[in-house]
Formats: sequence, C-alpha cells, structure tokens
Amino acid sequence: MRMDAAAARRVGMVDHTRLSWTVHFRPFRRAPKARALPATVSSPGFAIRPMHRQLKPSMNRGLRRSFAGWVLASLAVLCAGVGLMPPARAQSAVPGVPLERRVKAAFLYKFLGYTDFPASAFADATAPLTIGVIGADDLAVELARVVAGRTVNNRTIEVRELRESDAAARVHLLFVGGSDPQRVARIVHQALGAMLVVTECDNGLQLGSVINFRIVDERVRFDVALDAAERNGIKLSSRLLTVANRVQKGAQ
Repeated sequence: MRMDAAAARRVGMVDHTRLSWTVHFRPFRRAPKARALPATVSSPGFAIRPMHRQLKPSMNRGLRRSFAGWVLASLAVLCAGVGLMPPARAQSAVPGVPLERRVKAAFLYKFLGYTDFPASAFADATAPLTIGVIGADDLAVELARVVAGRTVNNRTIEVRELRESDAAARVHLLFVGGSDPQRVARIVHQALGAMLVVTECDNGLQLGSVINFRIVDERVRFDVALDAAERNGIKLSSRLLTVANRVQKGAQ
C-alpha cells in the first residue's frame, strides 16, 4: 500500500523522493588570535621582559607606567603563595631603578627571614642584621628604602654600601653585583666576614657564593649552594630551597 505525501506527513513518514532542499554554507572565519600580554609573570620567578618592546610607539608614557604597576601587582599576588612576596614598598620604588634591581632588592630582604644565623653572629640581642652591597649602588638605595622601619626576627636591618676594599667587613649578608667572574671571585674569597653571600654572575656558586641570581626565561630566579651555607655556618629554610631554581648539595 502506497501513501501520498500528505498521508505520510500525518503518520510521521516522509517520501524523500518528493522532497528537495538547498544548503547554504557560510565561509568559516577563524577566531582572532589572542594578543600577547606586555609582560609574562610566573611564580616563583619574576618576569622582567622589557615592556617597551611590547607596546606600540604611539602609547604614551602614562599608559606604560600603568602596565608596570600591573606587573608589580601581579608579582605580589603570585609570590604570596610561596611566602616570598616582595614588600609592598617595592611597588613605589625609587624612580629610575630598573625593575630587575627592585625585584632583587626585595629578594635580598626576604632571604634574611629564611636564614638561620648562629648566635655568635650578633654582639647582643639588640644587634641589627647588616647587609653589605658591593658594585650595585642603585640596588643599595632601593634596598635601604625597602627595609626602612622593618625587622626580621625582632632585629632591625642596616644596609651598607661597600667598596671592593671593604669586602672583609663583618656583615650578615653580602651582595656582590656585576657579571665579571674574576672580580666576583676575588671579592667572594675576601669576604671572610660575610655569612650569606649572594652574587648575580654566571657560575656564581662555583665562585663561592651561597645564593646566585640568574635570569631564566626572562624571570629572576636563584640557585643555592648548601655546601657553601654549611661552610659559612648558616642554615637555609626548606621553604627557600623549595622555590629555588636549583639546589647544589655538594661541591661542584
């Protein structure tokens, strides 16, 4: 028994031989690619990609400052999770100090709180923690501003700008700026009065420092030498080691 089209529609059947249709295709449009952010931030390191390379020349200086503020705010949020958040004052730094220097200054301040110095390192219970800086005057100025009015383990903090001839001065933390390995090695070997020695040159740990800053994927990171820390009579917190780029456990 055959049904006509009208009867087929009434019972839910369709006679395909009597039907036809037209399909219109619209051209497929690719979604626009997302634009890259002006700077990359990733914990635990700090992004330092120069933002002027990411912005169009037509953008004014005020807009660039706003991006810089956004970067620093992002750093604070990301680093809070690992306990190494730079102090809030780092967000209103001394004008003209590069972002990389500001980040390293904040790290130096935080390193003190994750280092156990022996009692013999202090003259008495009220003696301050002393940071010496050689070869990085801009960082010393920024660091002095960061630590002003702050304490670590109930001790105030003093920042001293030193020269190479002062390398043997008694300080708790000594930062040696510069990338010349021969100069850095000479200063580190003379730094008999320093316990936590921090450098920023290639192979800094092999030159004798305890912590060495590195730029890894445009981020400020740091390596740690446990043998140098033990040799200098200090203990580093496991929390600090957790966020280090590399931990050296023996002489290399």
